[in-house]
Amino acid sequence: MTWLPRRTPTPSGRRPGPRPGSRPRAAALAAVALAALVPALASCGIRGTSVPVDAGAAPSRVSCKVPAGPAQPDSSPVTVYLVCSSTLAPVERTVTYPKQRPADRLQVARALLDELQEQPGPVEEEAGFSTAVPEDLEVSGPRAGDPQEALRLSVRPEDLPSFALAQLACTFGESGALGRTHAAVLGGPGDGDPQRYACSAEVRTHPESVPGTAWGSPAPGN
Repeated sequence: MTWLPRRTPTPSGRRPGPRPGSRPRAAALAAVALAALVPALASCGIRGTSVPVDAGAAPSRVSCKVPAGPAQPDSSPVTVYLVCSSTLAPVERTVTYPKQRPADRLQVARALLDELQEQPGPVEEEAGFSTAVPEDLEVSGPRAGDPQEALRLSVRPEDLPSFALAQLACTFGESGALGRTHAAVLGGPGDGDPQRYACSAEVRTHPESVPGTAWGSPAPGN
């Protein structure tokens, strides 16, 4: 028979606890380890945050600029205003007028309207351009009693989308062939008098906030 030494019980009947002073020492070691860990995390560029941060989607940026193309024979350069990033921006294009006689105001207006109705090409589209001018819109000359510079549209100007009306006002108003009056005198198919639509800085930067009913003003001679 093997004799085992008897374990002397503690007064309470429990096993002996940790040695005095062992717990404070462990806590001190843990504090030292934590203090050493914080600078290490900071050096790695890690920052704490108390709430999730949503920065949103990355902004989409377009240039709103198109490099000038090569000159075309028997053509004339023109400037049209297209939509880009909710504003209007000028784009250089070329048009061809009849050779037999100088183009009159109506021919110029129709050529500019054709350009506004044409969808942007790959280069213009990549730069962020689009157009809001309806493809079936037509333009005609002034009626009896209209101001000489007036142009009549097949749709009332106030019924057009605000972007389309702004494009027409700025393209017609800034055209050198139409006098560069910085405004377009436009009327509709009805009996209403043509109104003057100015191509102002506000119109170019905020075309959506200038509805036709509050924008047009009586044209000279009306």
